[in-house]
Amino acid sequence: MAESVVLDPVDLHLLRLLQNDAQATYRDLAARVGVAPSTCLDRVARLRRAGVILGHQLRLDPAKLGRGLEALLSVQVRPHRRELVGPFVERIRALPESRTVFHLTGPDDSLVHVAVADMADLQRLVLDEFTSRREVARVETRLIFQQWDCGPLLPPATPIAESG
Repeated sequence: MAESVVLDPVDLHLLRLLQNDAQATYRDLAARVGVAPSTCLDRVARLRRAGVILGHQLRLDPAKLGRGLEALLSVQVRPHRRELVGPFVERIRALPESRTVFHLTGPDDSLVHVAVADMADLQRLVLDEFTSRREVARVETRLIFQQWDCGPLLPPATPIAESG
């Protein structure tokens, strides 16, 4: 498990701002946080080196790219061994339809979020890329009607000790 990083209020403020606008300039960020632009640049660089900031992503609308049907595929890999799970995950990650792959505990070994053109495309994907693999014992499909993004991922607030 990765070690957590100690973040002060300036770091947290920078992260909140960057999560809402990853294209903000260092000058704008510095002004909003109340530090010099060079300090802002140094802090963001430190947060990148520490692995707190993982990168920038451009989000695309799957429907506008012809992939308006999204689903979650629960997959059982049998036998559930590292030498089968690793190659399976790498193959699934390489599929253009795959959005996210989770390795799980419980009755299912993986949960795969996919985006496809339509029901026929989903059927093709499940049959040709999942159930045709020898190590795949079962695939269960759930269609996604709608999804909502949640708020920014920031460390929990530390309680302020009452003086007295």
